[in-house]
Amino acid sequence: MGLKHSHPQLFPGDIVEYPRNKYFSHFGVYYGEKDGVPYVAHLTCRDSDCKLPLFGRALRSKVKLEPLELLGTKYKASNMLDDSHPPRDFDSVVRPAIDELIGREVTFDILFHNSEHQATLLRYGVKRSEQIERVYEHIMPAWKKLFEQKKL
Repeated sequence: MGLKHSHPQLFPGDIVEYPRNKYFSHFGVYYGEKDGVPYVAHLTCRDSDCKLPLFGRALRSKVKLEPLELLGTKYKASNMLDDSHPPRDFDSVVRPAIDELIGREVTFDILFHNSEHQATLLRYGVKRSEQIERVYEHIMPAWKKLFEQKKL
């Protein structure tokens, strides 16, 4: 991913990152072409009414298919060449999971509006991305008591 705003050839299952500013990015999983149009399953989050007491404020996520260029032409792609997670077969595992999620609301345990872990979850089947796991390690102990007391 080291190239700035690169436009590598996308393959179904690639994780696509749209940098928003120097702190935040928006992530999605490249779905491939549907009816001749390239699509990305964009992963968006919004606040949920319910909370998960251990990991913080739950968010409700909605996955929607939109054309690849809708969020802009500046994006990076992870072509899954780092071997940090075992690959999953996109057509038999990941694509059906995206089809299943379209239009559904999903509540998940995450502290921030970060869709990278969702993309990782869809692509590799891991519960949380490694980045989020490192964040939990430091923040969850400090927030756990406040959430149990319903002060957050």
